[in-house]
Amino acid sequence: MKAIVPTAGRGTRLFPHTHTKPKSMVRIAGKPILGHILSGFESTAVSEVVIVVGGPMSDQVVEYARDAYGDAFDLTFVEQADPEGLGHSVYQTRPVVADDPAIIVLGDMLFENGYDEFLAAHDGSSAGSVGVKPVDEPEHYGVVDTYEGAVVDLIEKPSEPPSDLAITGVYVIEDTATLFDELEYLIENDVRGAGDEYQLTDALQGMTDRGCTLSTFEVDDWYDCGRPETLLEANRVTLDETETNGGDRPTIVPPVDCGDDVTVEGSVVGPHVSLADGVTVENSVVRDSILGREATLTDCNVARSIVGDNATIVGESKELDVGDNSTVEL
Repeated sequence: MKAIVPTAGRGTRLFPHTHTKPKSMVRIAGKPILGHILSGFESTAVSEVVIVVGGPMSDQVVEYARDAYGDAFDLTFVEQADPEGLGHSVYQTRPVVADDPAIIVLGDMLFENGYDEFLAAHDGSSAGSVGVKPVDEPEHYGVVDTYEGAVVDLIEKPSEPPSDLAITGVYVIEDTATLFDELEYLIENDVRGAGDEYQLTDALQGMTDRGCTLSTFEVDDWYDCGRPETLLEANRVTLDETETNGGDRPTIVPPVDCGDDVTVEGSVVGPHVSLADGVTVENSVVRDSILGREATLTDCNVARSIVGDNATIVGESKELDVGDNSTVEL
């Protein structure tokens, strides 16, 4: 089983943080989002991971993945020169994946239940399976409609949803050959979907139209880390489920994850705070927040905030979204 992880998107919803790093490299709970994704494969039958990269900062993804997971997986990096949608991204992996079965996991999605559960839930007799979850407002999501357990329609953000089953961003594909054929058809005939992009859902719809059987499996919860509010939510959930290393300091309220060379003086930090390497917190209160590498907070009251690498904040604040290399005085 191979894994495909697209990471080439620009991450505009996480600006200003993604001006200086790919969104998959934004750090939560002790490691970048990509690290949590790759760690999730370690307990599965996945032995080869194909990571789709793109843009001028892709070297950050390559360097991190090789250094942290090069011994765990056979890693291959495929370039998506132009960001033309998820379908286009997945299609770039065809020379590497060939006809092998694959699990596709988006590079900005984290899941409460693990990939081993998804692979076990996949019906190997079907051409593929789509991870879904019932939601209250399906019109805001891609949704699937099923009949007798099989997928019949996949629709992006329908005005009149045929079901409440939202597509969660994880797919197990047995018949990758047909998937790649459908993606090739979309690209060669310039058939674009939502956002004027080549959509993976359109290729999956093409598979069903050709008579391929797609099934579904249920996902308990998933977190779209491409948005600040859900990034913070993912940080909270992941910290709750992780053995953190910040609880040995008297002014830290667990769960808190501390990187290397972190300084906390005259401050209360936590709960649900991630401090990257080199962070300094002085005379401040910090909770439910993510602080990037070498960030400095002085005389602050910070909550529900994301502070970028090398940012400096002096004064008093309550909710912030401060990008890398910033200075804020309040």
